Amino acid sequence: MATVEDSPPKIATSVETDEAISSSAAEVKLDENPRVFTLWQRVQIFAASWVGTLAVYLIGCTLRWEIHGWENWEAARKIGKGLIYTFWHREILPATWFWRKRGIVVMTSQNFDGEYIARIIQAHGYGAARGSSSRGASRALAEMVRCLKNGRDTAFTIDGPRGPRFVAKRGSVLLAKPTGAAILCFHIALRRAYVFRKSWDRFQIPYPFSRAAIFISPPITVPREANEEEQTRIHQQVQATLDELRRRGEEWLPDARSHEA
Repeated sequence: MATVEDSPPKIATSVETDEAISSSAAEVKLDENPRVFTLWQRVQIFAASWVGTLAVYLIGCTLRWEIHGWENWEAARKIGKGLIYTFWHREILPATWFWRKRGIVVMTSQNFDGEYIARIIQAHGYGAARGSSSRGASRALAEMVRCLKNGRDTAFTIDGPRGPRFVAKRGSVLLAKPTGAAILCFHIALRRAYVFRKSWDRFQIPYPFSRAAIFISPPITVPREANEEEQTRIHQQVQATLDELRRRGEEWLPDARSHEA
């Protein structure tokens, strides 16, 4: 089992991608959302996505980053089968900024919230596979398999779209098995953030100029021949890895503000 170890942090005020999306990856066409919205919903989605896109940019470009475990990202990339970024739903905003412009395909739900979130991340260089654990999952997974086989990385908010908070679902394991892609778990801790305490995930919006730390774990792989028992064990490993990353993030904070059940 891979272990999460401390390593000297890499300090950055911004993180620019040095990866170019291959021509085959860029040509992968993603399906549109099959759900039909009313005119009023479309107006709301347009407004929310415009505001959200601007907020990610205005806040993101001010964050001061510490990067713990970048060598684990490099190790995952060397496997050569693509990456499955795996993280908690509450971290969508800072994660969108950190991993921007890499062509990563994220599973987003087909509902109202999922639609404007999809448009926000698309504006920052992501793709959206429409589905969730509750609706359209098999279709979205098939689309993500196709993306990985064509050189395009993928991502899951692994406790989304409705929780329970900090409980990992099986999506990353199911996707890693047929593709050989590496599961790359990460966690983002924020020194100063507004927390929506009434939302199921306690969603976080970082304050401008806040310090942020990203903790990246060693890659996790799933053998193609893995049986149900082995897949369950790896799923438990994903959960344990994310829990350990969150613990390290809480230790990095100056107080116990983010110690939430």
